[in-house]
Amino acid sequence: MKLVKENLEPSKTAIIVVDVQNDFCHPEGACARRGNDVGAVKEMMPNLHRLLAYARTRGVPVIFIQTFHEKATDSAAWTGRSDGKSSEVCRTGTWGADFYEVAPLPDEIIVNKHRYSAFINTRLDTVLRTLRIETLVMTGVSTNVCVESTARHGYMLDYNIVFLSDSCAAFTQAAHDMALENIDKFFGAVTDTGRLIETWEAMADERVTTAG
Repeated sequence: MKLVKENLEPSKTAIIVVDVQNDFCHPEGACARRGNDVGAVKEMMPNLHRLLAYARTRGVPVIFIQTFHEKATDSAAWTGRSDGKSSEVCRTGTWGADFYEVAPLPDEIIVNKHRYSAFINTRLDTVLRTLRIETLVMTGVSTNVCVESTARHGYMLDYNIVFLSDSCAAFTQAAHDMALENIDKFFGAVTDTGRLIETWEAMADERVTTAG
């Protein structure tokens, strides 16, 4: 889909950082120990850091999504999908559930989730409506599971979706690429971090010119 500049007004846009946690991202995390390739995370982290730094200077809200799993949320359907392997990942109170190479600022919002979509049984929609957010900039891991699930759900709740191809990572390139193709075709606009920042810079320049 086309990237629509009018949908990127900073005051109505939020950066959504999905599941950038040790068990999903760290070479010693649960997913890597199970044989998943987390190499793409290392490649995308500089882009994510650049995005967060820029967004913070412009007052764009950054919302961190953090997965927690525990006995109270381990339904039979949920744990059965992976033959019980999900019981190893992001357990409440463990190192694996801690953020990986990102740290929310004291005034930034953290939304905890227990399923792929960050909208399921969480406060995310309430937070976004309170902030009067209309557009979600999607980042994090993994591209084709939790980031895509949250983006799809957000789109169906009438948020505009901007999906950053180089600030997301999956365990395989094929899974990453397929998710991007699907999002761009049906659920939102796929772009990269540099183009988004350039768009914001151009919008700021236009305001200065108009004000002058």
